[in-house]
Amino acid sequence: MNLNICHLYPDLLDLYGDRGNILALAARCRWRGIEPVIQKASLGEDLDFTGIDILFLGGGSDREQGLLVQDLMRREKELRSAIENGLVVLSICGGYQMLGKFYQMAGGEKIQGLGILDVWTIAGAKRLIGNVVVELDERVLKVNSKFRTLVGFENHSGKTYLGEEVMPLGKVLAGNGNNGDDSVEGVRYRNVFGTYLHGPLLPKNPHFADLLLELAIQRRGPGTRLVELDDRLEELAHEAIVKRLLKQA
Repeated sequence: MNLNICHLYPDLLDLYGDRGNILALAARCRWRGIEPVIQKASLGEDLDFTGIDILFLGGGSDREQGLLVQDLMRREKELRSAIENGLVVLSICGGYQMLGKFYQMAGGEKIQGLGILDVWTIAGAKRLIGNVVVELDERVLKVNSKFRTLVGFENHSGKTYLGEEVMPLGKVLAGNGNNGDDSVEGVRYRNVFGTYLHGPLLPKNPHFADLLLELAIQRRGPGTRLVELDDRLEELAHEAIVKRLLKQA
């Protein structure tokens, strides 16, 4: 079995080790006998969303975001259609913001987003930086997992707010999350996940990586399940960082 994973704009959206998310997905596929097919696409390149199982967008600067939104606009109908058809998407920081309605810069200028997610972002007066622990919303993580938390690193000045059509990934236990105001982090809409957690996210949270993989293979054929892996080392690392960060908080 093959699984098609697309890294969109890998040359422009790759802050704080975001490429490690692709490596984690590929490794966890191979360990199960699934062959990951990694595709990369950048500015101006053709892309068929119907052939993709998982789409990944990483983080980038405000300048890059403005350029990439223009490029994404020409793909907007096809991307929206694929998302409504269950495409699995992981978007981080700048990639997360671009899928929303708009990013309002400090001077009041608005960068229009794709409007696929009912979220919007406003530039804040200070950067929100540091390690984060999130208690996952029970509606988000439905696979069998010991973990109810996500850990990662945030570094953003944009403050993102959620509308009524989406749900957060979870409640912030340490750190700032979406905006530092409402104690929530990230977003989920259908099989689209947005978050400010870099670091990269998936090696630190193997249960979340498996959620993405399971959603992707179930989209191929309902009832398909992932083979369990021996994640004892990953579990110990995850538990250790959660305990340390909560103690500091």
